[in-house]
Amino acid sequence: MLRFRGAKKVFSSAESVRAQVLARSLRPVPYAPPAGLERSVDLAVRRVAGWPVYEVTPRDRDACHRVIYLHGGAYINEIAPQHWKLIAQVAAETATQVTVPIYPLAPLATAAEVVPTVTDLAAELLGDGGDTATSLIGDSAGGGMALAVAVQLRDRGLSAPARTILISPWLDITLTDPRIARLEDRDPWLAVAGARCAGDLYRGDLPADHPHVSPLLADLTGLNPITLFSGTRDIVNADARRLAARATAAGVELDFHEEPEMVHVYPLLPIPEGRAARAVICAALRR
Repeated sequence: MLRFRGAKKVFSSAESVRAQVLARSLRPVPYAPPAGLERSVDLAVRRVAGWPVYEVTPRDRDACHRVIYLHGGAYINEIAPQHWKLIAQVAAETATQVTVPIYPLAPLATAAEVVPTVTDLAAELLGDGGDTATSLIGDSAGGGMALAVAVQLRDRGLSAPARTILISPWLDITLTDPRIARLEDRDPWLAVAGARCAGDLYRGDLPADHPHVSPLLADLTGLNPITLFSGTRDIVNADARRLAARATAAGVELDFHEEPEMVHVYPLLPIPEGRAARAVICAALRR
Protein backbone atom coordinates (compact mmCIF):
# COMPACT_ATOMS: atom_id res chain seq x y z
CA MET A 1 0.00 0.00 0.00
CA LEU A 2 2.85 2.38 0.82
CA ARG A 3 4.43 1.73 -2.57
CA PHE A 4 1.09 2.14 -4.34
CA ARG A 5 0.54 5.52 -2.69
CA GLY A 6 3.99 6.70 -3.76
CA ALA A 7 5.15 7.28 -0.19
CA LYS A 8 8.81 7.00 -1.25
CA LYS A 9 8.58 9.60 -4.03
CA VAL A 10 9.19 12.58 -1.74
CA PHE A 11 12.46 11.06 -0.50
CA SER A 12 13.63 9.81 -3.89
CA SER A 13 15.87 12.84 -4.51
CA ALA A 14 17.09 16.09 -2.99
CA GLU A 15 15.07 17.95 -5.62
CA SER A 16 11.85 16.27 -4.47
CA VAL A 17 12.51 17.24 -0.86
CA ARG A 18 13.26 20.85 -1.79
CA ALA A 19 10.03 20.97 -3.81
CA GLN A 20 8.11 19.64 -0.80
CA VAL A 21 9.70 22.22 1.50
CA LEU A 22 8.78 25.02 -0.92
CA ALA A 23 5.21 23.74 -1.25
CA ARG A 24 4.79 23.55 2.52
CA SER A 25 6.19 27.06 2.98
CA LEU A 26 3.62 28.42 0.52
CA ARG A 27 0.73 26.41 1.98
CA PRO A 28 1.54 25.31 5.55
CA VAL A 29 -0.10 22.11 6.73
CA PRO A 30 -2.34 22.46 9.82
CA TYR A 31 -0.87 21.12 13.05
CA ALA A 32 -4.04 21.22 15.19
CA PRO A 33 -5.33 18.01 16.80
CA PRO A 34 -7.97 16.33 14.62
CA ALA A 35 -11.64 16.80 15.42
CA GLY A 36 -12.99 14.20 17.79
CA LEU A 37 -9.83 13.81 19.85
CA GLU A 38 -11.57 15.52 22.75
CA ARG A 39 -13.84 12.50 23.25
CA SER A 40 -11.11 10.82 25.30
CA VAL A 41 -8.77 13.64 26.35
CA ASP A 42 -8.74 17.31 27.30
CA LEU A 43 -6.69 19.78 25.26
CA ALA A 44 -5.00 23.04 26.18
CA VAL A 45 -2.36 25.12 24.43
CA ARG A 46 0.21 27.67 25.55
CA ARG A 47 3.20 29.44 24.03
CA VAL A 48 6.80 28.56 24.86
CA ALA A 49 9.53 30.53 23.10
CA GLY A 50 6.88 31.53 20.59
CA TRP A 51 5.96 27.91 19.79
CA PRO A 52 2.49 26.42 20.33
CA VAL A 53 2.78 23.74 23.01
CA TYR A 54 -0.23 21.49 23.55
CA GLU A 55 -1.09 19.78 26.81
CA VAL A 56 -3.11 16.58 26.35
CA THR A 57 -4.57 15.13 29.55
CA PRO A 58 -6.93 12.24 30.36
CA ARG A 59 -10.54 13.36 30.60
CA ASP A 60 -11.82 11.20 33.44
CA ARG A 61 -8.95 11.06 35.93
CA ASP A 62 -5.93 12.94 37.19
CA ALA A 63 -2.65 12.48 35.37
CA CYS A 64 -0.01 10.59 37.34
CA HIS A 65 2.72 10.56 34.66
CA ARG A 66 4.17 13.12 32.26
CA VAL A 67 5.49 12.71 28.72
CA ILE A 68 7.00 15.04 26.14
CA TYR A 69 6.12 13.80 22.64
CA LEU A 70 8.34 14.86 19.72
CA HIS A 71 6.78 14.10 16.35
CA GLY A 72 8.53 12.81 13.24
CA GLY A 73 8.43 14.06 9.68
CA ALA A 74 12.09 14.31 8.64
CA TYR A 75 12.27 17.72 10.35
CA ILE A 76 10.42 19.24 7.36
CA ASN A 77 6.87 17.90 7.87
CA GLU A 78 4.26 18.88 10.42
CA ILE A 79 2.70 16.68 13.08
CA ALA A 80 0.13 14.30 11.54
CA PRO A 81 -3.17 12.72 12.70
CA GLN A 82 -1.39 9.41 13.40
CA HIS A 83 0.81 11.18 15.96
CA TRP A 84 -2.21 12.74 17.66
CA LYS A 85 -3.99 9.38 17.86
CA LEU A 86 -1.02 7.80 19.64
CA ILE A 87 -0.72 10.81 21.94
CA ALA A 88 -4.41 10.56 22.89
CA GLN A 89 -4.13 6.80 23.49
CA VAL A 90 -1.10 7.27 25.75
CA ALA A 91 -2.85 10.03 27.72
CA ALA A 92 -6.12 8.14 28.15
CA GLU A 93 -4.78 4.65 28.84
CA THR A 94 -1.88 5.51 31.15
CA ALA A 95 -3.23 8.59 32.99
CA THR A 96 -0.45 10.70 31.45
CA GLN A 97 -0.20 14.40 30.70
CA VAL A 98 1.42 14.60 27.26
CA THR A 99 3.21 17.81 26.29
CA VAL A 100 3.45 18.28 22.53
CA PRO A 101 5.70 21.10 21.27
CA ILE A 102 4.91 22.22 17.72
CA TYR A 103 8.51 23.02 16.86
CA PRO A 104 9.30 25.12 13.77
CA LEU A 105 10.36 23.09 10.76
CA ALA A 106 13.59 23.18 8.78
CA PRO A 107 14.92 25.27 7.19
CA LEU A 108 12.93 27.97 9.05
CA ALA A 109 14.56 26.67 12.24
CA THR A 110 17.53 24.37 12.65
CA ALA A 111 18.83 22.01 15.32
CA ALA A 112 20.93 24.74 16.91
CA GLU A 113 17.69 26.42 17.99
CA VAL A 114 15.25 23.53 18.27
CA VAL A 115 17.18 21.08 20.48
CA PRO A 116 18.13 23.64 23.19
CA THR A 117 14.55 24.96 23.30
CA VAL A 118 13.07 21.47 23.69
CA THR A 119 15.72 20.74 26.34
CA ASP A 120 14.66 23.89 28.22
CA LEU A 121 11.02 22.73 28.06
CA ALA A 122 11.98 19.26 29.30
CA ALA A 123 14.04 20.75 32.13
CA GLU A 124 11.04 22.87 33.15
CA LEU A 125 8.72 19.87 33.28
CA LEU A 126 11.26 17.68 35.06
CA GLY A 127 11.88 20.43 37.60
CA ASP A 128 8.19 21.06 38.24
CA GLY A 129 7.15 17.42 38.31
CA GLY A 130 8.23 16.53 41.82
CA ASP A 131 7.80 12.78 42.20
CA THR A 132 5.85 12.47 38.92
CA ALA A 133 7.76 10.38 36.39
CA THR A 134 8.46 12.36 33.20
CA SER A 135 9.50 10.53 30.03
CA LEU A 136 10.39 11.40 26.45
CA ILE A 137 8.77 9.82 23.39
CA GLY A 138 9.83 10.53 19.82
CA ASP A 139 9.23 8.90 16.46
CA SER A 140 11.50 9.04 13.40
CA ALA A 141 13.15 12.49 13.35
CA GLY A 142 11.45 13.17 16.67
CA GLY A 143 13.14 10.05 18.02
CA GLY A 144 16.54 11.46 17.13
CA MET A 145 15.53 14.72 18.78
CA ALA A 146 14.36 12.89 21.92
CA LEU A 147 17.72 11.15 22.32
CA ALA A 148 19.53 14.44 21.65
CA VAL A 149 17.47 16.08 24.41
CA ALA A 150 18.23 13.24 26.84
CA VAL A 151 21.96 13.71 26.12
CA GLN A 152 21.69 17.49 26.58
CA LEU A 153 19.89 17.13 29.92
CA ARG A 154 22.70 14.88 31.14
CA ASP A 155 25.39 17.24 29.85
CA ARG A 156 23.73 20.18 31.63
CA GLY A 157 23.67 18.21 34.88
CA LEU A 158 19.86 18.35 35.04
CA SER A 159 17.26 15.79 36.05
CA ALA A 160 16.96 12.90 33.60
CA PRO A 161 13.76 11.63 31.99
CA ALA A 162 12.48 8.47 33.64
CA ARG A 163 12.55 6.71 30.26
CA THR A 164 13.19 7.62 26.63
CA ILE A 165 10.94 5.80 24.15
CA LEU A 166 12.21 5.83 20.57
CA ILE A 167 9.99 4.76 17.66
CA SER A 168 12.00 4.05 14.48
CA PRO A 169 14.38 6.87 15.42
CA TRP A 170 16.59 8.71 12.93
CA LEU A 171 19.78 8.80 14.99
CA ASP A 172 22.59 9.59 12.52
CA ILE A 173 21.86 12.42 10.08
CA THR A 174 24.48 11.13 7.61
CA LEU A 175 22.82 7.76 6.84
CA THR A 176 26.24 6.32 6.02
CA ASP A 177 26.02 2.93 7.72
CA PRO A 178 26.89 0.34 5.00
CA ARG A 179 23.81 -1.73 5.86
CA ILE A 180 21.50 1.12 4.80
CA ALA A 181 22.32 0.52 1.13
CA ARG A 182 21.05 -3.05 1.48
CA LEU A 183 17.89 -1.93 3.27
CA GLU A 184 16.96 0.88 0.89
CA ASP A 185 15.47 -1.28 -1.87
CA ARG A 186 13.26 -3.11 0.63
CA ASP A 187 12.07 0.07 2.36
CA PRO A 188 8.79 1.18 0.73
CA TRP A 189 8.85 4.58 2.40
CA LEU A 190 12.28 6.16 2.88
CA ALA A 191 15.22 6.78 0.55
CA VAL A 192 18.68 8.05 1.37
CA ALA A 193 19.06 10.93 -1.12
CA GLY A 194 16.01 12.87 -0.01
CA ALA A 195 16.47 12.10 3.67
CA ARG A 196 20.03 13.41 3.58
CA CYS A 197 18.78 16.64 2.01
CA ALA A 198 16.18 17.05 4.77
CA GLY A 199 18.85 16.32 7.37
CA ASP A 200 21.17 18.95 5.93
CA LEU A 201 18.36 21.54 6.07
CA TYR A 202 17.83 20.69 9.74
CA ARG A 203 21.47 20.67 10.81
CA GLY A 204 22.15 24.09 9.27
CA ASP A 205 25.67 25.15 10.23
CA LEU A 206 26.25 22.29 12.68
CA PRO A 207 28.64 19.50 11.65
CA ALA A 208 26.94 16.24 10.71
CA ASP A 209 28.40 14.44 13.73
CA HIS A 210 27.10 17.01 16.24
CA PRO A 211 25.04 15.34 19.02
CA HIS A 212 22.09 17.64 18.27
CA VAL A 213 21.62 15.94 14.88
CA SER A 214 23.44 12.60 15.25
CA PRO A 215 22.94 11.64 18.92
CA LEU A 216 23.88 8.05 18.08
CA LEU A 217 27.49 9.27 18.00
CA ALA A 218 27.29 10.91 21.44
CA ASP A 219 28.54 9.38 24.67
CA LEU A 220 25.51 7.53 26.06
CA THR A 221 26.94 6.88 29.51
CA GLY A 222 24.59 7.73 32.35
CA LEU A 223 21.34 7.84 30.38
CA ASN A 224 18.20 6.39 31.94
CA PRO A 225 16.37 3.41 30.39
CA ILE A 226 15.59 3.42 26.67
CA THR A 227 12.75 1.57 24.95
CA LEU A 228 13.45 1.18 21.25
CA PHE A 229 11.21 0.06 18.35
CA SER A 230 12.42 -0.72 14.84
CA GLY A 231 11.27 -2.72 11.83
CA THR A 232 13.59 -4.58 9.49
CA ARG A 233 12.17 -2.98 6.30
CA ASP A 234 13.32 0.48 7.37
CA ILE A 235 16.60 2.16 6.43
CA VAL A 236 17.08 3.55 9.94
CA ASN A 237 16.94 0.00 11.35
CA ALA A 238 20.71 -0.01 10.81
CA ASP A 239 21.11 2.86 13.26
CA ALA A 240 18.69 1.26 15.73
CA ARG A 241 20.95 -1.78 15.89
CA ARG A 242 23.98 0.46 16.36
CA LEU A 243 22.18 2.26 19.20
CA ALA A 244 21.38 -1.09 20.83
CA ALA A 245 25.05 -2.04 20.76
CA ARG A 246 26.31 1.37 21.95
CA ALA A 247 23.72 1.66 24.73
CA THR A 248 24.52 -1.81 26.02
CA ALA A 249 28.25 -1.05 25.96
CA ALA A 250 27.60 2.18 27.90
CA GLY A 251 25.63 0.31 30.58
CA VAL A 252 22.27 1.83 29.61
CA GLU A 253 19.19 -0.29 30.33
CA LEU A 254 17.66 -1.09 26.93
CA ASP A 255 14.36 -2.68 25.92
CA PHE A 256 14.76 -3.29 22.16
CA HIS A 257 11.77 -4.40 20.06
CA GLU A 258 12.84 -5.30 16.51
CA GLU A 259 9.88 -6.46 14.42
CA PRO A 260 10.61 -8.57 11.31
CA GLU A 261 9.32 -7.17 7.99
CA MET A 262 7.88 -4.06 9.62
CA VAL A 263 8.22 -0.62 8.03
CA HIS A 264 9.15 2.80 9.37
CA VAL A 265 7.19 3.95 12.47
CA TYR A 266 5.07 0.80 12.40
CA PRO A 267 3.86 1.41 16.01
CA LEU A 268 1.80 4.33 14.65
CA LEU A 269 0.05 2.22 11.99
CA PRO A 270 -3.41 0.58 12.31
CA ILE A 271 -2.06 -2.97 12.03
CA PRO A 272 -1.75 -5.80 14.59
CA GLU A 273 1.99 -5.22 15.07
CA GLY A 274 1.30 -1.52 15.64
CA ARG A 275 -1.34 -2.26 18.27
CA ALA A 276 1.05 -4.63 20.07
CA ALA A 277 3.80 -2.00 20.06
CA ARG A 278 1.45 0.65 21.43
CA ALA A 279 0.52 -1.72 24.27
CA VAL A 280 4.24 -2.07 25.09
CA ILE A 281 4.63 1.73 25.11
CA CYS A 282 1.73 2.11 27.53
CA ALA A 283 3.07 -0.66 29.77
CA ALA A 284 6.51 1.00 29.86
CA LEU A 285 4.97 4.30 30.96
CA ARG A 286 2.94 2.64 33.69
CA ARG A 287 6.16 1.18 35.14
